[in-house]
Amino acid sequence: MLNEFSLISRYFTRPSQSDNRALVGVGDDCALLVPQAGKALAISTDMLVEGRHFFKGAEPLALGHKTLAVNLSDLAAMGARPRAFTLALALPAIDEAWLAAFSEGLFALADRCGCELIGGDTTRGPLTLCVTVFGDVEAGQALRRDAARVGDDVWISGTLGDARLALGALRSEWTLNPTELAEARRAMDWPEPQVALGLALAGCAHAALDISDGLAGDLGHILERSDVAARIDVDALPRSAALARQRPEIQRQCTIAGGDDYQLCFTASSRARETVLAAGRTTGTRVTRVGTITAFDAHASEPRITWTDAGGESLALALRGFDHFDD
Repeated sequence: MLNEFSLISRYFTRPSQSDNRALVGVGDDCALLVPQAGKALAISTDMLVEGRHFFKGAEPLALGHKTLAVNLSDLAAMGARPRAFTLALALPAIDEAWLAAFSEGLFALADRCGCELIGGDTTRGPLTLCVTVFGDVEAGQALRRDAARVGDDVWISGTLGDARLALGALRSEWTLNPTELAEARRAMDWPEPQVALGLALAGCAHAALDISDGLAGDLGHILERSDVAARIDVDALPRSAALARQRPEIQRQCTIAGGDDYQLCFTASSRARETVLAAGRTTGTRVTRVGTITAFDAHASEPRITWTDAGGESLALALRGFDHFDD
């Protein structure tokens, strides 16, 4: 029977490598990271809770991937290069088959992104997965939420809404054919953090964040921190072919208010359009211009976001993003 320490040793301790980035990693009271000259250390923490962020019985291989992916997405949004992470696990019981698959999914993404596990914790409890990631970004070049400027273009990477499309089908809110459900479910279970694009945008984009709780809510964070507003063309929002076949109201629900996309929303000067498009080509990432940053008048009682159609006509939409404390 495995105990806490043998569990860590068997599934989460890896052989030393010559390119390890931590001075001390798994196995001591603290990990030790050596600062890199001229770099700022980017740090972020995300938690996934069974029944809140993923379904009970979720495939452990995919869950291992997603646990790290949602954290690497935060580094991508800052233009930071992944360096290391810690992992804290609360487990209802020790299930060796589950742990083997979970760690396989986790380390496959970690190795691909050059991110080393350097510590963490385990305990018994409701299934909860918590990662803290560390990354390096050139001093002064981090993509912050408070840096959007009036006149900036608003861009989106990839496509939006497939994770919400899958969730709606699984909740019987709408019906998808088996192929559509499989494609949408993959977007929900296997999100791809846009690390390469984030690195390519450093020094080019002004403000950025990753879309985890829906565009309506997440873009609002940039607008509030930067004290600006935005006009967003709803018809320009990038969507998959499967989502584009759904009714307009479903498309808008998924692209505007859907969560779990883990794409980047960023702003950049209109003079940088070719540079942004080149960053997309270089990294093999679709980038779509969807709107403009505008001035905000706090006394005008106008919303931060004005939603329009392709013809520029304003739309009265009351959609909002995911709230972790909503029922």
